[in-house]
Amino acid sequence: MSELAKRDPEIAAVIRKEEERQQHKLVLIASENYASQAVLEAQGSVLTNKYAEGYPGRRYYGSCEWVDEAERIAIARVKQLFQAEYANVQPHSGSQANAAVYLALLKPGDTVLAMSLAHGGHLTHGSPASFSGKLYRFVHYGVNRETELLDYEELERLAREHRPKLIVAGASSYPRSIDFERIRHVADEVGAKVMVDIAHPAGLIAVGIHPTPVPWAEVVTSTTQKTLRGPRGGFILARQELAKALDSAVFPGTQGGPLMHVIAAKAVCFHEALQPEFAVYQKSLAENAKVLAAELARLGFRIVTGGTDNHLLLVDLRPAGITGRVAEEALDAIGISANRNAIPFDPLPPNQASGLRLGTAATTTRGLGTKEMKQIAAIIHRLLTGLGDEKLKGRLAEEVRDICDRFPIPHG
Repeated sequence: MSELAKRDPEIAAVIRKEEERQQHKLVLIASENYASQAVLEAQGSVLTNKYAEGYPGRRYYGSCEWVDEAERIAIARVKQLFQAEYANVQPHSGSQANAAVYLALLKPGDTVLAMSLAHGGHLTHGSPASFSGKLYRFVHYGVNRETELLDYEELERLAREHRPKLIVAGASSYPRSIDFERIRHVADEVGAKVMVDIAHPAGLIAVGIHPTPVPWAEVVTSTTQKTLRGPRGGFILARQELAKALDSAVFPGTQGGPLMHVIAAKAVCFHEALQPEFAVYQKSLAENAKVLAAELARLGFRIVTGGTDNHLLLVDLRPAGITGRVAEEALDAIGISANRNAIPFDPLPPNQASGLRLGTAATTTRGLGTKEMKQIAAIIHRLLTGLGDEKLKGRLAEEVRDICDRFPIPHG
């Protein structure tokens, strides 16, 4: 019996049930993945016990020599991974990283140009419900109604009209590559800085499958838990001249003591991402997404933008006559985790949504390949075109369970 089971059987039971859920469900949520055993060990280590406000060599507490070393290693590795001049690995999340960048580069009320949440952007890119939309004046660009691709002409027009201090690129549900060089030219024309949020495609960028924004942006932010396959957390990359402002904006600007156990786990994640097998994983991840999109399209589903350049895809469910919420709940009932998602120009509210966002990061980590992607596409098609058929639902649940049994989670 584990120490946790002895001391707190209630929480031990919750963790056990969650591990069972992860083992017996296929995760197609684009923002989820499985951290390695090494990452989990670092995150659950005695570094949890150390408080270390400040930065390596400049702490406000004593006895920080070993956590200093862990943070220095994490910084060096992520700089190498993305060929960046500066890195801060302390942000607790991608949202915290974005908050720190805004604090460093903007004053309340400053104008920012960013991608609309309704077209694939993120809450921290100026949603009225977010601190970002409350503190700063966001103007939003989106995608072209016909192509569903990012509308660079609209971005240019809005930049010239509003003269933003900062242009934010990056998205949480946009399945295509972004032309960072073009955005850089627009920013130079209007005197703006560029921030790129790579939370989703970070792993693909690290190995060169997706274009890198690092040469074109003053600042790049990311999470570590999605395609990078690390612990839940964030980091910032930037040009060296912004180091002092960004360090101050993270601590003491937006955070107190850093989570040293998580920073150590980030270091492990960056080390894993520097290995040759990580590039193989990213190539497989991207290929799986393309195959899943193509197979769903072959089966009659409309894929937003017609395909994908990264790890995620959006399915427009309007032709099928169902909502994203209905699809999400139906899939969950047979053991597939996915999430409803707005599509560009969606007529439905976000809590219903017309789309389904699917991602291949987690399933690829489990070892599923293109053969299984075609099988999953067939399962989704049969389920969503046969809603209400309980016998079919039972057969599909068994099929999903069989896939899960054949491809256990990495630490299951």
